[in-house]
Amino acid sequence: MASEQGMIEPYIPGQVRESEGGGRVISYGTSSYGYDIRCADEFKIFTNINSAIVDPKNFDSSSFVDLKADVCIIPPNSFALARTVEYFRIPRNILTICLGKSTYARCGIIVNVTPLEPEWEGHVTLEFSNTTPLPAKVYANEGVAQILFLESDEVCETSYKDRGGKYQGQRGVTLPKP
Repeated sequence: MASEQGMIEPYIPGQVRESEGGGRVISYGTSSYGYDIRCADEFKIFTNINSAIVDPKNFDSSSFVDLKADVCIIPPNSFALARTVEYFRIPRNILTICLGKSTYARCGIIVNVTPLEPEWEGHVTLEFSNTTPLPAKVYANEGVAQILFLESDEVCETSYKDRGGKYQGQRGVTLPKP
């Protein structure tokens, strides 16, 4: 379904565990009942240099430092935003749930993603929380979380697209919108 309907681009039909050069990577691609997504090399690292207050209705974008790199180092007890390599188009009868990969969870790095609703499309904005007192690494172009797809036997009454959702069609790392 994913490849036929263009749900995931680029779509990897199997699970990748090694880089093209032969080195080990945190796996990505199709898994048993889901899809392991990758983190792109675009990051926004949270910093409190301006002593800002975190306000979801009025988020201060100057609280982030932009980074384009293969590795992002998240400061202790802080977080970073990123986006998926993959672009998603969710069908009207599908809802997804995203869970962080155990490799990161076992290091105290929590991956948070909200559900992808029926008829939502875009790059997924990822949030990585470093819950440790030490700096933590996140690797671009490797697996960071798993998307689970829940298919209904009927289409939803009102989709994300029908509601004109504010994150519809997002590209790149998208900050909170009130």
